[in-house]
Amino acid sequence: METYLVVLLKDIKLVQYAANDTPSHRLKNGHKICYIGHRKWLPINHPYRRQRAAFNGKPEYGIPPESLTGEEVLHMVENGDRVCWKKKSIFFDLEYWKYLPVRHALDVMHIEKNVCDSIIGTLLEIPGKNKDGIAARLDLLNMGVKTDLQPEYGERRTRLPHGPRNLSRAEKREVCNSFYGMKVPEGYSSNIKNLVSLQDSRLLGLKSHDCHTLMQQLLPVAIRSVLEKPARYAITRLCFFFNAICAKTVDVSKLDNLEEDVVVTLCLLEKYFPPSFFDIMVHLVVHLVREVRLCGPVYFRWMYPFERYMKVLKGYVQNRTRSEGCIAERYIAEEAVEFCTQHLSDVSTVGVPSSQKMGVSKPLSGCTNTEEVLPYIEQHMIHIKTAYPKFRKRTKWLQDKHNSTFIQWLRFKVQSELEEDNHGVSENLRWLAAGPNMAVPLYRSYLIKGIKFNIKAQDDVRTTQNSGVYLLAQTMQVASAKDKNPILSNMGFYGVIQEIWDLDYQKFTIPVFRCDWIDSSGLVVDELGFTLVDLSKIGHRNDQFVLASQVKQIFFVDDPMHRGWSVVLSMPNREYNDVIGDEVLGDVIIECEPFTRGMPNVDTFDELVGELGGQNIRDGCEDIWIE
Repeated sequence: METYLVVLLKDIKLVQYAANDTPSHRLKNGHKICYIGHRKWLPINHPYRRQRAAFNGKPEYGIPPESLTGEEVLHMVENGDRVCWKKKSIFFDLEYWKYLPVRHALDVMHIEKNVCDSIIGTLLEIPGKNKDGIAARLDLLNMGVKTDLQPEYGERRTRLPHGPRNLSRAEKREVCNSFYGMKVPEGYSSNIKNLVSLQDSRLLGLKSHDCHTLMQQLLPVAIRSVLEKPARYAITRLCFFFNAICAKTVDVSKLDNLEEDVVVTLCLLEKYFPPSFFDIMVHLVVHLVREVRLCGPVYFRWMYPFERYMKVLKGYVQNRTRSEGCIAERYIAEEAVEFCTQHLSDVSTVGVPSSQKMGVSKPLSGCTNTEEVLPYIEQHMIHIKTAYPKFRKRTKWLQDKHNSTFIQWLRFKVQSELEEDNHGVSENLRWLAAGPNMAVPLYRSYLIKGIKFNIKAQDDVRTTQNSGVYLLAQTMQVASAKDKNPILSNMGFYGVIQEIWDLDYQKFTIPVFRCDWIDSSGLVVDELGFTLVDLSKIGHRNDQFVLASQVKQIFFVDDPMHRGWSVVLSMPNREYNDVIGDEVLGDVIIECEPFTRGMPNVDTFDELVGELGGQNIRDGCEDIWIE
């Protein structure tokens, strides 16, 4: 049987990844290899591919359009010619190695972290992570592009003109204040507030998962009010790409467009970021879609579960001089205890947390979603049309009448059926018709399906936010108050939990949320697909209750561009095995806006940003001075 070997790449600089890769260029002043000229990955008829002059009428970094093949690179390595690759991997000596479609499994976790560090370090000018500086400006001058950004030397200090990717002091403070004020749901990420240094306007101590959450959702919100549109939208497109590539489910038919979009995004970033920004980690973003096409979703291959398990193994160490022995002894002891628990009853496993999928309660899906109740709903609608023949064609009136009289009608209907022999009324339907206990307990927090919900008063005194909910419901939509022909369709509602009730039906309990729902006048979707809400505009006061099993948890982040408005962000689905489509909650498919809308294409992007005009220096910003 033929054996296939996939290597987790630790140092991509030492191995040729693809046979026809993007041309590389060794920077003279930065002393590093940059990967630029990503237009060669676009189709020949693409508008960006046909443009020869992207930087003030000069060739793009002076890189020829064609690159060497894999065999030519290996030949140059064997003959001692100077190339960027320093070593030929021994795996190329394997007979089947050249037939493998995927030779190296790229580590998406560290690629995403390094790209995030490069973007944030360049925007906030963090020492050690900033890709812009005197060396980067001299490299631009050496290539003959963007000469207006060259450094100007003085007697004591050097002046660097403000480029399209540089933020002013006020913009840096605004970005840091935006991160500092973010409250995310419990378990979503670490406390973002602890990562922000307002005094230095920096982000410090970012871990891999912190960079993951920033690139997925938080960074596009934080930079909404800074930079100019071209540079800001290019960074936002890259964040949209990482969100799409890390989805639980992947639509294969959209991979070709996604691959073209990420190449266009890198081409746009080449216009605004220096060549030192495009190291090997930024370039590897091009290959991620190809590996998804061949290997499947990213979460099957990234390093998060391995890193978490390594933390468990490191926790076994008690004697640092004999770390391997501690790990082996503790692991064997845990396996032995685990084997013994299989022969005992009512014993939980050791070291493995119990699943919270079922949550605290096992609520019903609701009266309108229970198959036992659906026949009674149809009978009640027929009863209303028969009793009020004048209103048979008024859909909205019939629906309002049904909502106000159904419970009382169901109670009498079930009681009359119970008096008959062989009635066939189930136990759940009997208790539902009888109604809940009038003494209703209230909770400040509630755990259901592994998700923790809090009331608004509880979130106000905590560092997390678990009170936001989203409901996708089928409702009647009217154009105005005089519209007598409503349309029945799905509509999304955004709200904040004010109270949590637990209705007791003797045999079972049903958790219910009383929410403040946002009025339609306080709901806006911007050009990039972000949903903005005004939390002060409360509507739907006559229908505030919703079943806990029918909502999806969301959270709100203050919009730095529009005061008083908040950006809606959704929680990722943690149940991998239950995913059908994009995001599934019960019988309702929830779309995560704005990332399911897709990235803007080239034409749309050009319409959004307008004409660039070839201007490389930002006006109205203070200059950068280096001692």
